Amino acid sequence: MGHRLNWLLFRRSLHHWRSEADMATKRSLPELRRIRDKARLLRQQLDRFLFTADTRLALPQTGTNAFARPHGTDWSWRPALWRSPLEIRGISSVSTKAQLGDGVQIFHDCSTSELTLRQLRNRRAADIAPFGLRLDVFKFDGSFLSLAIDLPETALTGLTKEHILRVNSIVEFEKPLQIFIRLNIKHGPNTEQLVRELPLDDEDIKVEFDLAYTSLNENRLEKIWVDLIFEAAEMNEIILRDLTFLRQPRAAF
Repeated sequence: MGHRLNWLLFRRSLHHWRSEADMATKRSLPELRRIRDKARLLRQQLDRFLFTADTRLALPQTGTNAFARPHGTDWSWRPALWRSPLEIRGISSVSTKAQLGDGVQIFHDCSTSELTLRQLRNRRAADIAPFGLRLDVFKFDGSFLSLAIDLPETALTGLTKEHILRVNSIVEFEKPLQIFIRLNIKHGPNTEQLVRELPLDDEDIKVEFDLAYTSLNENRLEKIWVDLIFEAAEMNEIILRDLTFLRQPRAAF
């Protein structure tokens, strides 16, 4: 009932202002001035609503897993931190092994932590991922700093040495630094590790891991994760605007 009443009121208001527009050339100047003042007040509120609505609707949709998937992709994934809002959005004085969301964990050996982690809302026109991750590093007296991201079990389903795993990312930083990405695949008592450096001078950052160069035991796959390793990150702000993974058979490339 309420919805129908609101619709009738909207139609009546629309009809009223359509009539006023039609009669604008025939109104006396005092009448025209009075109606114009009302219209301006109405327009202020409509403009305020449209600005807020357009801004929100232009943002990437929360929960989206949309990103480019080349022909032949048989598995793809964007971690939850880059898809959906977290219950706890940030951590300060981050201790080693601290987690932000599900499956994202930081490791370091600082004696005194001056690190902060925070999920932020992506608002740039170019952003596809709804959320990003900001890492602020102030004084850093440790020897290593890394971010571990667990991939889901579905990444192991059907995985063979004939696959290539691609990682796509969008990274911003205040000062130049090096970021390495290490792929880890646990199979039985062994863990395969492949390391690549992110080409931060490229706009489209992508890294590929060819599993043909591993000793992977396809019958004993247990766990898969990546480590983002930050070198010379002191006094820097690093923003990971997006992070996605996809897998293709080697023949598809």
